[in-house]
Amino acid sequence: MALKHEPTAPYHSAQDALRVLETVARHTTGVTDHDLARESGLRGERLTTLLRMLRREAYVEQIADGAYVTGEAFARLGATEGHDAAVRATLQRTLDRLRDRVGAAVYMSRYIDGEVRVTQYADSPATPRVNEWVDFRSSAHATAVGKSLLTQLDHSGRRDHLARHRMARLTSRTITSDRLLLSQLATQPPSVPVLDLQEYAVGTVCAAVPITAGSAVGCLALSLPVEHAHRLRRAAETLNRGAAPVLLSLTI
Repeated sequence: MALKHEPTAPYHSAQDALRVLETVARHTTGVTDHDLARESGLRGERLTTLLRMLRREAYVEQIADGAYVTGEAFARLGATEGHDAAVRATLQRTLDRLRDRVGAAVYMSRYIDGEVRVTQYADSPATPRVNEWVDFRSSAHATAVGKSLLTQLDHSGRRDHLARHRMARLTSRTITSDRLLLSQLATQPPSVPVLDLQEYAVGTVCAAVPITAGSAVGCLALSLPVEHAHRLRRAAETLNRGAAPVLLSLTI
């Protein structure tokens, strides 16, 4: 199965953040922002924004003289022992922060062995997750998660998935024509969130943005009750802007 990855803004932000982090890691006794700018090639507001994110996520910290050193999260993810658990814990903290920022339940999903899998999520009593009344693995045609993952496959990969999973009508808004769905997936810009406007469940709207990490296909998504549908696009844009730390966790 060939992938159809196109770099997105979070991908570029994660790559730049990784460049900054690698520069900090080379200076075990600390590095100033002036030297960081010179060595990384990133300057001004761009560098300031990346450093703010890296500090918030505990990848770097500032010592007494204002220089930057690697932080606790970088040490955890860099350790050989317990690496998978550290990645999961770091991702969960990031998802919890994103949930609070967007005011919605947030989901991390991957396309693994030809199937849609929600690998982690962050919800709360105020931001409940969607009721999985139909298995997400068999409803990719109707969910923002599924459609976002399918957009990252090539045409044959999409056709293969739809051939294995019947496109059942889940609500009156569900697309059940493979021709129509494939046409929509083919024209979906990678920089624009994929939406589910009550296609999976009546009373729920969702949005998803792609997460490109190496050869893996993944996405971040959020769900809102339909009475909050007016917040969906802005929440999706906030989610997209906040996706870089997720990519960073998967890359280190």
